Amino acid sequence: MGRLLSIDYGNKRCGIAVTDSLQISINPLAVVSPESLINFLNTYLATEEVELLIIGWPTHKNGVETYLTDKIKTFLITFAKLFPAITIVKVDESFSSTEAKDIIFNAGTKKKKRRDKALVDQVSAVVLIKRYLEGI
Repeated sequence: MGRLLSIDYGNKRCGIAVTDSLQISINPLAVVSPESLINFLNTYLATEEVELLIIGWPTHKNGVETYLTDKIKTFLITFAKLFPAITIVKVDESFSSTEAKDIIFNAGTKKKKRRDKALVDQVSAVVLIKRYLEGI
């Protein structure tokens, strides 16, 4: 069994989270710029077995795709060419950042750390895996 990898793709930062190889625990992995995402994944996937990529799919409340979906589609085309053995699943990312902020707050994180946008992006990626595993 391979790991599950999730990406909360953003204009400035991409939060990345991953499960352990038994898919029991979910952990934040990194935050990288969209421009360096493929290089990061090349390095990571050279040493780790990943069976599934979970990508946050942004839509408006009415279900219409956002401005970011075209960038994500372009990324997914490149990803699929480079890593054809890894299945790609889109998960609705609606309110994942809000849920991530709640998780960070409830964990007792200090106020200064809660303002760290990179932390929110990583925890948002954790939320995406959680949603996938729960079938949401």
